[in-house]
Amino acid sequence: MFTFLALIAATVGVFVGGVASVDVGPFRTTMAVQPSTTGESEVYLPPLGSLIFDSHDAPLRLTLRLDSLDQSRTEALIADPTGVEKASATVPNDLLIGITDVTLGAIAGAMLLGIILGALVFRSRRRAVICGALSLVVALSGLGLAASSIRPESITEPRYEGLLANAPAVVGSAQNIADRYEKYREQLQQFIVNMSQFYTIARTLPAFEPDPGTIRVLHVSDLHLNPAAWDVIESVTKQFQINMVIDTGDITDWGTQQEAATYTEGIRRITAPYLYIRGNHDSGKTADIIAEQTNAIVLDGEVVEVDGLRIGGIGDPRFTPDKSAKPSDWREEQVMLDNGIELRDNIIAEGGADVALVHDPVSAGPLADVVPLVLSGHRHQRQSELISDETLLLVQGSTGGAGLRGLQQDTPVPLQLSVMYFDSETKLLQAFDDISVGGVGETEVTLQRHILTDGLPDDASDLFPSPEEVEEAENNPSLEPDSN
Repeated sequence: MFTFLALIAATVGVFVGGVASVDVGPFRTTMAVQPSTTGESEVYLPPLGSLIFDSHDAPLRLTLRLDSLDQSRTEALIADPTGVEKASATVPNDLLIGITDVTLGAIAGAMLLGIILGALVFRSRRRAVICGALSLVVALSGLGLAASSIRPESITEPRYEGLLANAPAVVGSAQNIADRYEKYREQLQQFIVNMSQFYTIARTLPAFEPDPGTIRVLHVSDLHLNPAAWDVIESVTKQFQINMVIDTGDITDWGTQQEAATYTEGIRRITAPYLYIRGNHDSGKTADIIAEQTNAIVLDGEVVEVDGLRIGGIGDPRFTPDKSAKPSDWREEQVMLDNGIELRDNIIAEGGADVALVHDPVSAGPLADVVPLVLSGHRHQRQSELISDETLLLVQGSTGGAGLRGLQQDTPVPLQLSVMYFDSETKLLQAFDDISVGGVGETEVTLQRHILTDGLPDDASDLFPSPEEVEEAENNPSLEPDSN
């Protein structure tokens, strides 16, 4: 009985007590040691992902989460030419202090809980002390086993998850970095500065606090077979606690069964309902294969309710993966308007909707004053427009960086997606975060917040395409609607 209680007390006590707030360089972090069957150490960088090191064996796991920046220390670090070097020099000592704190907390938590459990079960002071002592021994044994299996070389072989999954392709293998220490030190210093600047963004975002009932929707579009898109979508879905993902089409390039069967398996990785409409590059077979995914919902004229949000969507009536094969008498604009009219009539017949989904923005016109928000894609370029006093149209960029065609451009096409916040009572869009991840060969991650006032984003002038952007789109075949 003593042993059983000691194991419970040590496990729970380590979990509860082995947590400490630690200042590491300019970051405020949370360090924790937890019971685990795998061991390992994890550095968690929300919303970018994690670095995981096979640093030691079970029964304990060490985690370090970057929570926020100390603004004054960050400004001093960036302003001082030697600031990064000074901050880097203190990191080992900061980590040692943090590990000491969580270890002492874990030991104290295990012993204290053992005493409490012993007192409650045995109603004896002596037995409570014995139970506490055994819990202390169990905790010390676990810490000792983990410490005895430490593998310092694991620092050269991290495993990347989330948006950091592409890091090895950017900075090279960790072993090569270790072999070129001076180059690595320069990269490390630049990484600290970049991370500091990234986290500083959060302090300058317009004030918006989602309440616990806020409906969080991730809008993606035009993946065009880019496998990196799934890493980004999966990471953002987890980091922002997304309720559902909306995909406004062109998930493939040629709409073949082979493309869809292989590529759309990425939907299974998403831990949220995945709502999808066809784009002009997606065939009916593409939609059928996506519908087979257990978390996928394919819309083609229907209205569905997910997490209290009513969403109507319709697939693109065209299937034009090869634009050169388009018939000369194709009345494209009228076809797209008819597409929007069909969705409008269905939404009205089914009692209305909070959001409408179309692939081509041309189809959005008939939905004016019928729904408060229309989402689309197709143009590979973010745009925003009030199509009536009551209806906002948001056009998403390419979450796949325009796929393989993005490789043909001198400037990489960024991977773009948006997190949208809907009021749980009114079902109206309150704000949205536009996220951009650098394209091929680039690693920049940016986030821009927009808060809606009277139905229009607060910085709408930044969202409307400038004359220069329109001219660029007309001169760049990868951005023209007719080539998408």
